[in-house]
Amino acid sequence: MAEIVLVHGIAQEQETADSLEERWMPALAGGIRVAGYADLADRIWRNRHSGDRIEVRMAAYGDLFLTPGAQGAGDDLDDLDTVELAIAESIAAEWLKRAAEREDHPDHKTAVRELGFLNPTHETQGIKEEAARAMINAATRLSWFGVGAMAVAERLKKPLRQVTAYLTDQALHDDIQTRVLAHVGPETRVIVGHSLGSVVAYEIVAQHLPTPLPLLVTLGSPLGLRSIIYDRLRPQPPGYPVGARRWVNISDRNDLVAAEPDLSGLFERNKPSAAILESRWTVDNGAEPHNGEYYLGKREVGKPIAEALSG
Repeated sequence: MAEIVLVHGIAQEQETADSLEERWMPALAGGIRVAGYADLADRIWRNRHSGDRIEVRMAAYGDLFLTPGAQGAGDDLDDLDTVELAIAESIAAEWLKRAAEREDHPDHKTAVRELGFLNPTHETQGIKEEAARAMINAATRLSWFGVGAMAVAERLKKPLRQVTAYLTDQALHDDIQTRVLAHVGPETRVIVGHSLGSVVAYEIVAQHLPTPLPLLVTLGSPLGLRSIIYDRLRPQPPGYPVGARRWVNISDRNDLVAAEPDLSGLFERNKPSAAILESRWTVDNGAEPHNGEYYLGKREVGKPIAEALSG
């Protein structure tokens, strides 16, 4: 079992636990180092082969999306059923709406224009089902998704499919959680979830932990998307994940996945009096606001992790 368990997000189906650990662990150590805990940072990365190492494991599940039938024939969303398409549309609409509402967002003008084409009043609720693909295609025009020369399907439609699959496919949902739980035990002090991984981590800490967890960290999390993620979380109604003594949620203000950075109002239910929920910090990840490694390398992430390891 690991002292720190990492849970990745969307679009990692070509990666393995080993390849992700090679990238995430130095970023994790770097965030702890800049927070002032050089000895702990060395035990995670530079001295990771020593007997004094801190055991860190990536709970990788991306390959499950490569299983025949898990993603369908392609990434164009044509084979999604009505419920799945509605979820994908809602996510795309929320991203557009959030960018349109913020005049300082890099994609503000694009989002306003695209919503204007779809609906002159900029209302994103109640869009007819036949307009779902138009909404999704509009979201692909946000520069926020323009990573290198990746195709539109890679940039947006595949992630949308993976989020909807986790929310709607019970067998896949359970398989992903099993992958994470395989690394969690009494020794585990920190679970870090990024993007969709934050949803997986939250549900596990809320339901399955046999012993209290000192720290849950969620990065770039969509947990605050009310009708899309929040209302589908397990258990319902959502509340504080009672398995965690402390929960730190961190977001970049330009990260559209983390559309609602302050989770305190949504997750206060059943919070133990001694538990701590911190969900107001922001970090600056530059041109890639949703990048998991950039999140891990920040002092705001490294400090609470170091404190949990030192406690």
